[in-house]
Amino acid sequence: MAGKSALVILAEGAEEMEAVIAIDTLRRGGVTVTVAGLNGGGPVQCSRDVVIHPDVALDDAISKGPYDAIVLPGGLKGSESLGQSSEVKSILTEQEKAGRVIGAICAAPAVSLTAHGIGEGKSVTCYPSLKASLLKSGKYTYLEKRVVVDGNLITSQGPGTAFEFGLALVEKLVDAERKTTVAKGMLLE
Repeated sequence: MAGKSALVILAEGAEEMEAVIAIDTLRRGGVTVTVAGLNGGGPVQCSRDVVIHPDVALDDAISKGPYDAIVLPGGLKGSESLGQSSEVKSILTEQEKAGRVIGAICAAPAVSLTAHGIGEGKSVTCYPSLKASLLKSGKYTYLEKRVVVDGNLITSQGPGTAFEFGLALVEKLVDAERKTTVAKGMLLE
């Protein structure tokens, strides 16, 4: 299915593996990916000092939406910034209301999604040490799984689950056949 799009939002302190693997896997799946910098279009220093240059600033990316998926990489500092952003709240709220896909990995489900009240009532996962933080609100069901898909919400645990997370996004946005093709091409199956 052609024409699917995803927006990956990068904030300083994002977990680079989670961002890059999701971006790469989605692009291999035929999804048009826009990487947007939360605080502008300049380089973003990630959690392990890898610097990623976004395609555009988030403001510019929003004006080109809507996107079939919004993806939030983890990394505690990056997730905290996403969780404090009124722009991110607005775009996620609209995304959820429209029934479009939201993906969040590592710290993002426990920090960013909970801060904005996104996915309440759904089953989710996150980085294991953040489970208590996620459950504090009483509005989520935590599953001890590497990737959890509940409707249009896809969550995952961390860097080691990033390929599975990216493939779950490809399956949701395109189809299972494309997911399998991408996985085989990356020697994951």
